This record gives sequence, structure tokens and C-alpha cells, in this order.
Amino acid sequence: MVTGLLLIYFSKLPGTREFFFGSDRITSARIKASLEKFNAFIEKNPDKKQINAFIQKNYAVYQSTGSRGSTRVLFTGYYEPSLEGSRVQTDEYPYPLYTAPDDLLTLDLAVFSEKFSSEPLRMARLDRQNRVVPYYSRKEINAIKDFHKRAAPLVFLKSRIDRFFLEIQGSGRVNLKQGGILRVHYHKKNGHAYRSIGKYLIVNQKIPREKMSMQSIRAWLKRHPEEVESIFNHNPSFVFFKEQPNGPLGCLGVKVTPMRSIATDTALFPKGALCFIHTCIPHHTKDTDRDKWQKYSGFVLNQDTGGAIKGPGRADFFYGSGKFAEFAAGQMNHPGKLYFLVLKQDL
Repeated sequence: MVTGLLLIYFSKLPGTREFFFGSDRITSARIKASLEKFNAFIEKNPDKKQINAFIQKNYAVYQSTGSRGSTRVLFTGYYEPSLEGSRVQTDEYPYPLYTAPDDLLTLDLAVFSEKFSSEPLRMARLDRQNRVVPYYSRKEINAIKDFHKRAAPLVFLKSRIDRFFLEIQGSGRVNLKQGGILRVHYHKKNGHAYRSIGKYLIVNQKIPREKMSMQSIRAWLKRHPEEVESIFNHNPSFVFFKEQPNGPLGCLGVKVTPMRSIATDTALFPKGALCFIHTCIPHHTKDTDRDKWQKYSGFVLNQDTGGAIKGPGRADFFYGSGKFAEFAAGQMNHPGKLYFLVLKQDL
């Protein structure tokens, strides 16, 4: 379950680097040892009783707080989508997937003041007066007709709806008209805060809260093409991509594993840590009644993050690729519990 690349990541960190688990400080060396011991044990294919005994004997278990101080964590899902695209722009494939712009600046504000140490990075540009200003918003980027001169298009997509949702998923496979598959992955973003169009559609009574899903958003957008641009512009955040042959990768540069990887707010939770989750998942692609989903418990790795995953009460579960992954990730919006596991101090 634990990949060698993930262990290499921890090997590169100073062993004394500390992460917070509640009020406790846990070193990176201890997290690495936690992963190694768990991996060696799980390769023996133990049964449920043996796993429970092993965890109780060897691991300290920390339960994540949820939103507003509760223990309730909202689990959503993400997946690796498949899209239709072309190496060249045509009427059929008009929507560019941009690489990072050459005028995009990354500012490390912590260099200027310690008060920015918790969130130091800002994305910016120089204006005509040579002043540092925030980078262009989504609306501004789409309005710049020659933006391709700043950011070379990686590929051209058939659907602007697909392009928008690709930004949310972070990676995908593009089936090229010229033949072959191009795998693309998140590279940088414009620095504007992510704003959910799902929440916007609920607030404006476009889609009932109880029927909200990625599939319902897509269906609504297709029925109202005249509103697509304004709905998308509600989210000023914009993602730039790069080609990534071996993916999809998480925030550690390590490949994420279907049903074994989650994304959390890495400003709060330690990257790469071993976790255990309790939630519910669908049985199949026609199982839209979330109240009847099957209970799911399993070990996962905290390998990723995302613009929409903020705060202690959120976790995104990676489903992989394919029709079931697309359905489950789009439908998943279910409460659950999240636990982090580390070796006991004396071990």
C-alpha cells in the first residue's frame, strides 16, 4: 500500500521535522517508521482480527475534528477524467488547456514578514506601471484574446464544461483526435480563491441541495448554455496544466492509488500520513440514493490536496478512472470520520 516513492519523500526530510497531531508533535522519522511498519505487516495479508490487534498494540490513533469542532468530516470524491482533445485548435476543439504563463510570478511573502509564514505564497504579475498586482482572474484570462502568447496551450478540448471540471479534478487523460492519449496534470494556478459553483447554484435556486452532484451540475449547464460563462466566472480561480506521463500524482509528486488515497488541507494535516476512514460509498453507477450506500472503512494515505479542500472537516477520496469512478466521485457527498495513525512513542 505504501509506495517506495512516498518513503523516499520522508527520507529526504530532516528526521527531526515535526508535524502537529492535535497538541502532540510527531517527527517525520516517526511518521516514516509508522508507514514502514504498517506496510511490512499488511503485506502478510492479515485478517480483520489480526489488523485490529496490530493497530491497538502498535499505533496511537488521532481522530480528526470536523467542521465547527465536531468529529464529522464531509467526504467528497475525485477521479481522473477522460476528455476529447486535439493537438491543434479547430471549430470542433476550440478550448485551450493552458500551460503556466510566462508572466506569472510566485511571491514568497514570508521573506518580507513572519506574519505571512502560515500562508506565504501569492501569485502575481507586473502591471504596466511595473507594480506587483494579483494575477488575472478566470474572467480576465478568458477575455484576453492573445492569452496564448503568455501561456502556450498544451492541448485543445472539445468541451468547456470538461475543461472546467478538469481543473477541479486536477489531472486527466485526453484522447487525442490525432491518436494516442495525453495525460495532463495540475501545474500552477492564478492564486485567486476557489469558489464553488455548486454552492452558487444552490443559493440561487438553480439546483436543489438534496440533488446536488457533479452530474446534476453538468446537466444543468448543458440545458442553460447561455449562463455557462457567468456561472464559471463565479469561480475566479484558474488552473494551468503540464504534461504528466506517469500519473495522476498527488501533492508529494507520488502517484495516488484508487480507493487508497485522500486529499486534505495540507496546511492542517501532515502530508503522506497513514489514515483510516469511515464513510459510505455507492454500490454501482445507478445508486443515487446516498442514504442507501454501503458503509466503507479502510486504510488510506493522505497524499493530495485541492483548492476546494479547506479546513479540518473536509476530505476528498480518490476513486481512480472509468465510469464508476466518475459516477462515485461526482455523487459522493457523505459524512464520515477520519483518523490518523502513528507508531506509539515507545516503539
